[in-house]
Amino acid sequence: PAFVHREAAALARVRDEFHATIERSRITQFLFDRQWRALRAYAGERGICLFGDMPIYIALDSADAWAHPEMLLLDRDGCPSAVAGVPPDYFSEDGQLWGNPLYDWAYHDRTGFSWWVERVRHAARQSDLVRVDHFRGFEAFWSVPYGEQTAKNGEWVPGPGDALFVALEQALGQLPIVAEDLGVITPAVDALRESHGIPGMVVLQFEVGDPDFDLESIGENSVCYTGTHDNDTTLGWFRGNGDDTRSAKEIEATRARALELTGGTPETIHLDMIRLAFASRAAIAVAPMQDFLGLGSAARLNRPGTTLNNWRWRMPADALRPDLVGTIAGMVRAASRTPGKGLDSAP
Repeated sequence: PAFVHREAAALARVRDEFHATIERSRITQFLFDRQWRALRAYAGERGICLFGDMPIYIALDSADAWAHPEMLLLDRDGCPSAVAGVPPDYFSEDGQLWGNPLYDWAYHDRTGFSWWVERVRHAARQSDLVRVDHFRGFEAFWSVPYGEQTAKNGEWVPGPGDALFVALEQALGQLPIVAEDLGVITPAVDALRESHGIPGMVVLQFEVGDPDFDLESIGENSVCYTGTHDNDTTLGWFRGNGDDTRSAKEIEATRARALELTGGTPETIHLDMIRLAFASRAAIAVAPMQDFLGLGSAARLNRPGTTLNNWRWRMPADALRPDLVGTIAGMVRAASRTPGKGLDSAP
C-alpha cells in the first residue's frame, strides 16, 4: 500500500532495491525513442507517413494510473467502481468488457485537460497521424459496474465532449488525429467529430453488405479501410468461416454485392476490394498487408472480445515479392493516390 500511494520512504526503498532494473528500463526507453525518431525521419524523407494508434483508455496497472490515480475514478486503494467496455454489438453478443478504469472527467476539466494535451502532443511526435480508438467515448462512454462478468449491464455516461477538443486545439492547433467512429454512433458523436474537422473511418467490410451502400457516400474527410485489425482479412470475410456471426444467407448476399460493386471475381476479390477503397473520395485509403497478399482467416490479427492467439501474424521478409510491389504501385498510380494526396499532404 505504501508504494501504491507513492509514499516517499517506499519510493526510496524501491529505487534502491531495484536500481539496476530501473536504470535498464530507462536506458531501453531512451534508446527506443531515439531509434523511433530516426525511423520516422527516414520514412518522412521517402514520403512515407507513419499512422499511429492511441487507445482512449489506459490500463489499471499502467505507469499513468500509478502516477496519477487522481485522474481516474478509483478509490483510495486503487480499485475502480466501474470499468470501460462497449455494449453488445456486431463483434460480441455479450458486449466487450475491457476492464480499464474510467476517467474522472471533472478532474480533467478542472485542470484544463493538461494530461490529454501532453498525451496527444507526445503521440504527434511519434506519428504523422494518430487514430484515436473509441472516439465515441468522448461524447458518452459505456460504464460497467466493477465485478460484472460481461458488459451487458452497463450504462451510457456523458463524456467531456466539446470541451476536451477545444482545449486540445488551443494548445496544439489543428489536431493530427483520425476518429475511430465505429460501433454505436449517434448523431451527437458525428456532430462532435465534424465540428472539429476530425476525419472518421469507413470500413468496407461493414458497408458492402448494405444494399443501400454507395461508394459516393464516402466523404473526402474520411479514411477508407478494406478492413481493420479487428476484422477478418478480406478473403476470410468473403469466404466466411466458423467464427462468422453472419448467417449463410447474409454471407452469400454480401459476396454477391461485393462482386457487383467491384466488378471482380472470387479469386481476385482481395485486390478488387482494395481498388474499391482506393477509388473512393476518402482522403486516405488503407488496406492491411494480408489483403495485398491474399491471405485467409488464418492471418487475421485480432478477434475483439477474446484474449488468445491475437496479434500473432507476422509478414515474412520475402513476402513482398517484386511482382506484388509492381501490382501495388500500379494500383496506387491508377487511383492517383500518390504521396501528398491525403489529409494535409500527410501520407
